[in-house]
Amino acid sequence: MTTTYAVLSEGLEKRYGDVHALRGLDLAVPEGTVCGVLGPNGAGKTTAVRVLTTLTRADAGGARVAGHDIRREPGAVRRAIGVAGQYASVDGDLSGRENLRLFAQLLGVRGAAGRARADALLERFELADAADRTVRTYSGGMRRRLDLAAALLTRPRVLFLDEPTTGLDP
Repeated sequence: MTTTYAVLSEGLEKRYGDVHALRGLDLAVPEGTVCGVLGPNGAGKTTAVRVLTTLTRADAGGARVAGHDIRREPGAVRRAIGVAGQYASVDGDLSGRENLRLFAQLLGVRGAAGRARADALLERFELADAADRTVRTYSGGMRRRLDLAAALLTRPRVLFLDEPTTGLDP
């Protein structure tokens, strides 16, 4: 039986001057599984996410995400993934609904499909009652849930969550 990998990396390295932020990362995450990467502050977890999502270029090694090479096919990688970083990326001056609809348009989920997907995610993340309020009135946990919802707009094959529980309400 052949295993298909959502993420497969070999020897990934990233340096910032004299600092080795990522040193020889080998990772094999089969499709359909959940993988958590744990480690102390400064261990390279965020750097690994940035490299695997094509936001930062590795200095050495290679990786495939959703079957696409991160160096040769960065656009295909980006189309196949969802990302929620450590900090919410939503706009405080827009409503929750406006944020999700804007992200949907930027990600290519346009028109009625984008509106429907945004509304469904607002329901799923229990934000429908606050959907038309500006995000600056949201609690930190509500902002985080909205950010997580935005990462799911495209129904990504691979979802990267960097510090996913930071700021979430219990």
